[in-house]
Amino acid sequence: MAHIAPNILLLSVVFLLNDLDVSSAALFTDCAFIGEEESNSFYEDGDVVLGGVFPLHYARVSSLPTYTSKPEPGSYKYFSARALRWMQTMTFAIREINQRSDLLPGLRLGFHIRDSGDDIPVSLKGSLLLVNGQPGPPAIQNGSLEAVRGLSGKGDLIRLGSRSTVLGCADVTRSPSPVIIGDASSGVSMALLRSLGPFQIPLVSYFASCSCLSEKKEFPMFMRTMPSDVFQVRALARLVSHFGWTWVGVIGQESDYARFAIQLFLQESSLYGVCAAYVHLYPIVLSQQPLDELLDIIQGSSSKVIINFCSESEVQSIMRAIRQRNITGIQWIAGEAWATAKSLWEEFGDLLSGTLGFGIRRAEAIPGLKLYLSRLRPSNIQDSAFLTELWEETLNCRLNGSVNAHSHAVDRPDRKPCGGTEDLSDVYSAFSDVSQLRVSYNVYKAVHLVAHALQRMGDCEAGQGPFVNGTCGNPKSLEPWQLFHYMKSTKFSILGERVEFDLNGDPIASYDLMNWRREKDGSLRLLKVGFYDASLSPELSLVVNESAIQWPVGQQAVRSVCSESCPPGKRVARRKGKPVCCFDCVTCAEGEVSNNTDSLDCTRCPDHMWPNDMRNLCLPKNVEFLSYKEPMGMVLCAGSVLGACSSLLVLALFYKHRATPVVRANNMELSFFLLLFLATCFLIGLLFIGEPSDWLCRIRYPAFGISFALCISCLLAKTVVVLMAFRATLPGSSVMKWFGPNQQRASVLLCTVVQGLICLIWLLSYPPFTNSNTGYLRTTIIIECAIGSEVGFWSVLGYIGLLACLCFFMAFLARELPDNFNEAKFITFSMLIFFAVWITFIPVYVSTAGKYTVAVHIFAILASAYGLLFCIFAPKCYIIILKPAKNSRRNMMRK
Repeated sequence: MAHIAPNILLLSVVFLLNDLDVSSAALFTDCAFIGEEESNSFYEDGDVVLGGVFPLHYARVSSLPTYTSKPEPGSYKYFSARALRWMQTMTFAIREINQRSDLLPGLRLGFHIRDSGDDIPVSLKGSLLLVNGQPGPPAIQNGSLEAVRGLSGKGDLIRLGSRSTVLGCADVTRSPSPVIIGDASSGVSMALLRSLGPFQIPLVSYFASCSCLSEKKEFPMFMRTMPSDVFQVRALARLVSHFGWTWVGVIGQESDYARFAIQLFLQESSLYGVCAAYVHLYPIVLSQQPLDELLDIIQGSSSKVIINFCSESEVQSIMRAIRQRNITGIQWIAGEAWATAKSLWEEFGDLLSGTLGFGIRRAEAIPGLKLYLSRLRPSNIQDSAFLTELWEETLNCRLNGSVNAHSHAVDRPDRKPCGGTEDLSDVYSAFSDVSQLRVSYNVYKAVHLVAHALQRMGDCEAGQGPFVNGTCGNPKSLEPWQLFHYMKSTKFSILGERVEFDLNGDPIASYDLMNWRREKDGSLRLLKVGFYDASLSPELSLVVNESAIQWPVGQQAVRSVCSESCPPGKRVARRKGKPVCCFDCVTCAEGEVSNNTDSLDCTRCPDHMWPNDMRNLCLPKNVEFLSYKEPMGMVLCAGSVLGACSSLLVLALFYKHRATPVVRANNMELSFFLLLFLATCFLIGLLFIGEPSDWLCRIRYPAFGISFALCISCLLAKTVVVLMAFRATLPGSSVMKWFGPNQQRASVLLCTVVQGLICLIWLLSYPPFTNSNTGYLRTTIIIECAIGSEVGFWSVLGYIGLLACLCFFMAFLARELPDNFNEAKFITFSMLIFFAVWITFIPVYVSTAGKYTVAVHIFAILASAYGLLFCIFAPKCYIIILKPAKNSRRNMMRK
């Protein structure tokens, strides 16, 4: 209870007495400040006193209370000169505003700044002192409850942050603050908000980035000049994706800040295909056991990239342990909490060289701040324990009559007295380093946020205000919740930047991508190598200058993947039970390609295309048809032309010797027709060569069927005429009158008309057409003539076969007739050849595809036509050309 502010303690007592008898009022005999008064602070009075809490010390040394004696003040391992610069930036900003005539001209700002120790109890105690003020001597004399209740005309017993007299006590020696600028830690800020929130005390943080603080239902009185972790996490996810790091380790301090940041990072990075090799939260106090556990995880993982969400002190402990184990080659990605912490470089520069991290937006310069910080001298710091400690810690000496009573974990009794000639500018100190004004700039903006809100409140006209009945707030006697109302909608420009806030009280996010570079002299240079601007589109939000980056190892970024990328031509196959970044690469199946790296699926090529050997590109398939340009087409074309020429040559020979007995025997006219039709059959083969088209397909099959029907009909008529001629020699026979020339022509025509009708029905019902066959050969498109109607095709062949069978049967009947007048034997042989060719053709035709099917068809046409030509006309040509003596009537009649 000793650390609870007096107003809150008295508030509890007064509420308790409301339920007691009036006689109990005797308890109020005086008004006293309970607890020890903390004098270590920066204070300057004003009309409005702004509160501030900063982590001047951190890494508190833990100790177990004995509960038998009063606890000693806590000691800390480290003093933060950087946080002291933040404190001084706040005082500088307030004094700068007080000197301006255009901002709050009739109002003077004050400040009350305390050390939070980066510790919740210490920060909470300091914040309660800020919002309550510190009361003076007792003022309650009669101890009556009515006197206590009468202090406020409206019955308000306590008004935290108000400048009114508190419970009858004398005027406070330090005015209460209606707003607090702080804290740096998200966890500490959450604790302050939960304690001060019910009293509607606004908190403006300059470094708390946890996205959880944007929850307005839980933290309605919170604003910040530090962007939310939501944007930092998006930037980090884009960064690791940019460099192809899909296998990263994620670690962080066991705190709300790290827990929420890691959760957001895992969600955001999954959108870019990034996986966490491990996620590990380590305790705030890093003893040897949790350090060993962390390093075992790091060493056991194949990840070379580690994202660390923690503060500066935890990084120090981790780096010492890493050095002991000699772990190297790690690409560190810093959270914004330590992305610009130069103090780590002196001891761990060899391990942190090449580190990347997003730092909050930097101010190039805050005019006058450097001069303000450099004015410290021993003569003007003796009254401040904070400044005295800075002097003694930086220069390692002890001031005479020092007011620094702070106890570090490691005492330094060997410090010599300061000689009075020391100067902070002689040594490097984070306090005076204004090259990286990031958090300091946030503090500067936070002060201006409050100032501009007060300006708007002062400019409010009575009757047009935002409160009940159009009332306005009074800057010199304001309520904290009224100030917060104006703060939420305040917009202003500062140092060339437009400062605005969203509905959650968060500023527009903008980060600088920082690279830790080792200079030739071994010093650290925090080089900006890119930026992330959340106001831009996702494609343009991240800009990286890779050529300017210094990497931990080598001249290029490390590779950090669970599985190497699958090249084009392969697809990703997930490993069961493993993260999505761990996979195997499987070659695309036949007919499929992948032309991107790490393709999840392969894409089937269109029917007219086929993959190349790498299966990363679809190429047009080879187009196949029986062409005149290829050897097989040339041979078949030559065979067709030769056959046609041979037929016409025989026809010419027969016509020349048409008066001879060999030509005149066995119906000369039908012989001429047969030779002409055979020439046609040979030429029909040319229709099957070349690229098919619909009209060509519709012509070739009917032409084939009709031409062969003509040839076989002529043979059939010749055979019947010969057979009937010998039968007509019998006494009383008049059969030959039915087989005269006209009847012979009619029979040929009739047999051919039947075939023509079959072809006509075929063409009208389901005609042949051009087809691109992609299913027979994988890499080839066969352009072929599809027969259309199977019934039509086989009907044409069947009818030809029927005529051939009739012809063969008639020739067989005429086999015994005299040879000189009988072609029956030759017709029989020709039909046997015809049958052999076409019976062989059918199974071959069915079992082949593409140009070979066409070649088989042409070969069957040519073979059967040549068979007819040679079997029937070769013996006669032999006699006409080589044995002309036998080509006489006497010779024919003699035998």
